[in-house]
Amino acid sequence: MTEQPQDNGKPGYGSFDDLLDRHEKPIFNLIYRLTGNYDEASDLTQETFVAVYRSLHAFRGESDVFTWICRIAVNKCKNRFKERSRKRRFEFLLRDLKHEDEYAVEGEDGAFGVEERTPLTELEQKELQDKIMNSISALPEDYRIIVVLRDLQGLSYHEIANMVGISLEAVKSRLHRGRMILRQKLGTYLQG
Repeated sequence: MTEQPQDNGKPGYGSFDDLLDRHEKPIFNLIYRLTGNYDEASDLTQETFVAVYRSLHAFRGESDVFTWICRIAVNKCKNRFKERSRKRRFEFLLRDLKHEDEYAVEGEDGAFGVEERTPLTELEQKELQDKIMNSISALPEDYRIIVVLRDLQGLSYHEIANMVGISLEAVKSRLHRGRMILRQKLGTYLQG
């Protein structure tokens, strides 16, 4: 069984259980207000306190412990928002890969409805899908692996670094370079 961090004479907290008892509900409420989703707030609250537990030994007491936990919670939310944004960018590709027969389009009144695909839109989507997949396949292997793991599979930088066996900085650098190459290759397709 893992030993829980104890006070060690630092001001502002006792055992991890004490922190959890005092701060779990206010942190959940903060996250719920940021995300607007009960289940997501529950998950992020749990992730926050796992991070708190893992780094409690490093807490230097330079701020109030609650402020420190809030900062961790807000960072967890920001990461989730970035993940959502990244998933939206590739939603059109994933939709096509699933071979759905319908897709949402914005109508004249601003409302979203469902429209059947026409042969022309299917051809355009297929062309775009092929161009994206060919461009990804043409990337140098080191870049291709990182782009696929991050942008198509949604893995975090840390997960990729551990999986591939490279530093976090190398992951970020390869991802940036891979995306730059894709932007150059797909420039005309991404503008229209």
